[in-house]
Amino acid sequence: MTSNRPLKIGIVGTGFAAQRRAESLQADDRAQLLYVSGNSAESIANFSQKYQISALDSAVTLASHPDLDLIVIANVNQAHASITRTALKSGKHVIVEYPLAFHPAAAAELITLAETENKLLHVEHIELLGGLHQTQQQYLASLGNIHLARYTTIVPGRPAPRRWTFHRDLFGFPLIAALSRIHRFTNLFGEVESVSCHCRYWNAPESDYFLACLCEAQLLFKNGLIAEVTYGKGEVFWQNERTFTIHGEGGSLIFEGEKGQLINSEGSQALEAETRRGLFAKDTAMVLDYLFDRVPLYVTPQASLYALEVAYAAYQSSLSGKTVFLGAN
Repeated sequence: MTSNRPLKIGIVGTGFAAQRRAESLQADDRAQLLYVSGNSAESIANFSQKYQISALDSAVTLASHPDLDLIVIANVNQAHASITRTALKSGKHVIVEYPLAFHPAAAAELITLAETENKLLHVEHIELLGGLHQTQQQYLASLGNIHLARYTTIVPGRPAPRRWTFHRDLFGFPLIAALSRIHRFTNLFGEVESVSCHCRYWNAPESDYFLACLCEAQLLFKNGLIAEVTYGKGEVFWQNERTFTIHGEGGSLIFEGEKGQLINSEGSQALEAETRRGLFAKDTAMVLDYLFDRVPLYVTPQASLYALEVAYAAYQSSLSGKTVFLGAN
């Protein structure tokens, strides 16, 4: 797909994901990281100095820079769609952290634009590469007909930071912002028939910031399976929780963090999934493999779009208090 070597790359963002990308790119001789842009002059300057690259004061300038082949977008969720659009229209390949956009129609438009421009649009979903998901896939068939799945992630934060991750507009609806929670389910179990959701915020004194949020959604899949997803973070929580359970007629998978159990008629078998460390590096290498050698990627933007459609249905349900049926939005 590309003969340019090394690929010239710029990053929009300076946080955790951007740092892991920078480290991965600088360790690969197929890539040359040249520029960074972000949300604050201080963070841009620090990032620039740490990775010895040039700083640009505008994401638009970076996304349209004539020297660049690939743009990595890892900044505030609200800006993902607009920067992706600029990059694609400027003839760049794009890696973007989920969500691609807040609204499915905007995401679908960007996917079409990438196809028209014949450029890669890769929406990162490293949760599929992680040990938890890989172990679940390994044992899923042994559970027989699956009827119930639950996924809970609770992250305390005290005090809640006044950062974009606790800002309603910049972060977005929690199950859209944390799209991997929905995407795990759609990847494992297929198409969703209906969604019902409740969401609550604890507001901060400052406008548009929140101290905590809690979202709980129930997904009814077309195969009859019921899945429940709970996502919460902030000051009202006192204990971390990351649990994932799957119940089938032939057994159950129960995970707390990376430690799990397979329970069936033969008893209980201890399982331990690999940690999440190194997943950004793996994702980055896979993108370069695709661009240089056409090695297929592990996820498509269409799969991310479908998860976004389900998450957006949850958002609609949280506003209306009614069940939302997919395909009737």
